[in-house]
Parts: sequence; structure tokens; C-alpha cells
Amino acid sequence: MDAHKTVLESSLDVLRAHGMTTIFGNPGSNELPFLAGLDSDFDFVLGLHEQVVVGMAEGYARVTGRPALVNLHAASGTGNAMGALTNARYGHIPMVILAGQQVRRTVGQETMLASADAASLPLPLVKYSHEPLAPADVPRTLSQAILETTTQPSGPVYLSVPLDDWAEPALHDDSLLADRSVSYAGELPDSLEQELTALIKDAKSVALVLGPQVDAAAVRDESVFTNIVALAENLNASVYVAPSPSRCPFPTTHPNFSGVLVPGISSVREHLSGHDVVLVIGSAVFRYHRWEPGNYLTEGTEVVQLTQDTREATRAPYGRAIVTDVASAIRRLASSTRGNSLATDKPKRIPSAAKTSPDGMTGTEILEVLNDCVTDSVVYVNETTTLDLEYLERIVIERPGGYHFPASGGLGFGLPVAVGMAIGDADKTVVATVGDGSANYGITALYTAAQRQTRTIFVIINNGGYGALAAFAQRMGVPSVPGLELGGIDFVSIAEGYGVPAQKTRTREEFQLAYKRALAATGPVLIDARVVGG
Repeated sequence: MDAHKTVLESSLDVLRAHGMTTIFGNPGSNELPFLAGLDSDFDFVLGLHEQVVVGMAEGYARVTGRPALVNLHAASGTGNAMGALTNARYGHIPMVILAGQQVRRTVGQETMLASADAASLPLPLVKYSHEPLAPADVPRTLSQAILETTTQPSGPVYLSVPLDDWAEPALHDDSLLADRSVSYAGELPDSLEQELTALIKDAKSVALVLGPQVDAAAVRDESVFTNIVALAENLNASVYVAPSPSRCPFPTTHPNFSGVLVPGISSVREHLSGHDVVLVIGSAVFRYHRWEPGNYLTEGTEVVQLTQDTREATRAPYGRAIVTDVASAIRRLASSTRGNSLATDKPKRIPSAAKTSPDGMTGTEILEVLNDCVTDSVVYVNETTTLDLEYLERIVIERPGGYHFPASGGLGFGLPVAVGMAIGDADKTVVATVGDGSANYGITALYTAAQRQTRTIFVIINNGGYGALAAFAQRMGVPSVPGLELGGIDFVSIAEGYGVPAQKTRTREEFQLAYKRALAATGPVLIDARVVGG
């Protein structure tokens, strides 16, 4: 290594070694020395708000299966990103957040734009957080952060670097960092494979409950999708998607697909009551959302959880947990249960018909139009919480990475994640359905979409308010809640102001025509779809 390399030059070598040359950011003064020193092979993607920046990075990581690199400002910029960071944390998104810090010797004085305790600021929303104790340790710490974010369970990590560190001399041994890697030893042991195989083969009725880890693995290796289908057919199992799904881990047209579990204790118990063995793969047990007090399980139901997340295993309120590599476990169980395959002539599952209303277009009619126009190039980003349980019931998803939803309910997910996915895979058409309430949290992502001319279709499901909250208020017996109604927001004008062509629709016919035109477009398009009810 050149003895005259700087910390910045050595750090860029580490980033290149891991293929992390796309940077999502919103610059501040503390970040200028880092950004000014970037070489031409680095692509800086500008976002106009830190929450949008993190959201776009999440979309990029979801669609590429690789860790994303984010550049944020110190305390204030990091604080702005916290809402989106909840989604990245609970979605297990690999993401390195590189935050700027004030000049090192002034941090303790709490000077302007200093982050007094930078490593503590993003906790507990990151799995690793650090500010190097000396400039020479920055490249090694960056290497550690990259490896940490990609080991299981993957998740965002945070690294704070004082702005004057980048110009300091690097260590000679930094040249060793580019060759580092981490292997995750999570293969299901033979003894456990045999035990699980005997359990599920002897069961009277098996349910598979699948989570986002399955789809994430299938994005990297499509054979995971093939193997999970084979496992379901070998067992003739009912296949459910775990409550509050952020991804779709099973083809929705398959005869064994039984839908999404409603995220309440009583609802889950009711769905699983007819099964004596429930195999939960790649999911927590369970991420409930609705408060439905009651017993977790019907007597006689045995739950076994296979997960890559140690914390998911330890916090589960019931069931046996096994921490293992999900992809290899699925492959081995599919192989060991081979021989009792479902009849090939059983018909595909057909989505149910849309709900209609004499008062106007409904949200499920929009889903039906989307489903009528399904193509191999379309992937969906959903941030319409009024339709979250309807989406996978009505939209055909038959390939890995086809569906994405915020993993922790942090608003502002849909628009920026769709843009990030389109940047990460230009061959895809990303269709983002976003509620009119949540659209306001990430609306500036339209700027980046226009500048980059991404293949994104933004469908604003406009019911004039926070429809999901209104439904919750009714369910909780508190219908008279202020602040749930919205009015007077002209999304068409806002989109056109950012440079995105837009159209307002009020009927199914208008929406269908507008959507087909959007599919034929070469850049981003927004459709303001006025709906009644949810």
C-alpha cells in the first residue's frame, strides 16, 4: 500500500471491495470532505430529506440483496432519519450509515453541529454503532461495520466519523481489509433435520407460516422459492404469510396458499387451530399488531420456529425455536420429505373479486386493475395500511422480491423505497401504492424520481384521511378522534411541481386507462386515485 494514502483513500478501497459505490445522502457541512474526495466510480444519489434518503437506500438494498451505503449529517440529520430507520431495523435491511461529525478536538466542547454522544444516538435502531477513537482506526471500523451489517441477523449499522479524520494518514496494514469476509455457519444439523422431518411427516395437518427471511433469501437464490413450494406440496400443508408481512415469501396463486395471518392473538389462534404442527420459517412468532387478548394457541398445536434472528428466537412467547440458515433448512427439509407431492392438476388459486360501492371507486378495485395488468417486470411496494390484508389476497405474486411493505409501520416508506428499488434494478417497473396520509412523509422522493427518470408508478390511494387509524378507532371504541381527516391536498400539482407527470382519477375506468398509460411510460408517473371507504 502507498504509505501516503489517506484515511479517505483507504476507506474508499474498502467500500469498493464490497461493491458499495452507490451512496444515498443529503449533504451537510460535516460531510463535505468525504463527498469532495469521492472518485468518479462512486454514484451519489441525492435525497432532499434524511428520512427519504434512508428509505431509498432500503429500497435499493431490498431489490439488489446487497448492503446499501448512506451518508447522513450528525445529530440533526440522523434524527431526521429515525422514522425510516425503524423500517430498516425491523426489516433486517443491510445498510451502513456513515455520519459526519464535527472536527474531532471540538466534539467534547459540544460545538455547533457536533454530536456529543454519536454512537448512542441511533440506538436501539442499529445492531452496531461506533465512533472510532482515532483517525487511523476509521478504515478498520468501516470494514467491521460492513461485515456486521451483512452477518445474520442483518440490519443497519452506524458509523460516526469526524470530518478532519479523512485527511489523516492511513495505516499500511489497511491493505488487508479489502480481503476480509465473514461466513455464517448456520447449516441445519443432521440430527435436527431428522427430528423435524419425523415431526412433520407424522402430523395430521401441517401449517407453514412464512416470513420475510424466506423472500430475502430467494432474492439471492431463486431455488429457495422452488424448495419452499416443494416442501408445501410434499406435506400438503396450508401455507400462511406471517402477520404484518414486509415481503411475500410464497406464490399467491399456489393451491396451498392460505393467505396472510391477521395480526391479532385470537385471529392467529383461530387460523392455526386446525393444525397439530405449525412450522414457522423466517419469521418472528409473531409480530402482532391488533390487540386481541386471549390464549395464543389451541391445545394440541405444536409450534417450531426456524429463524436466522437470535433475538426473534429469544423473545417469542411460545414454541420451540431453532436458529439456523433458513435457505439451507428449507432445502434439506424439502429433500427429506420428498415422495408425497401434491397432484399437479390441482387448479391455481384465483384472487377473490373486488369489493364495489355505489358511491365511487374502492381500494380493492384498484388492486384488481393492478392484478389484471401483472407482468414479469412489475414489482410492488405497498404503503396502504387500509389494504395491507387485501394485497396478497388479490395481487398475483409468483416470483421472489415481488412485494414490499414497511416492516415496522414507519410512515414515509413507499415513495422513497420505490425510487431506490428502481435505481437498484432498472429493468423493473416499480408500482408503489401509497395512502394519501403516508404519502406526505416521503413526497420529496418524487424529486429524485424525476431527476433519475426512474420506472416508477406512484398510485396515491386517496380516501381523504388516515383510513387505517379511523378503522382502528372504530375497533377500539373511540370513533371521535381529531386529526384523522385530510383535505385540500393536490397531489397532482405537487407531483408536477417536482417534475413527475400526474393525473387524478375517480372511477375504475379512469384509473384503468391511466394505469395502462403509466405502464407504457418511460419515466415516473403519479396517479391520484380517489376512493371511497378503505
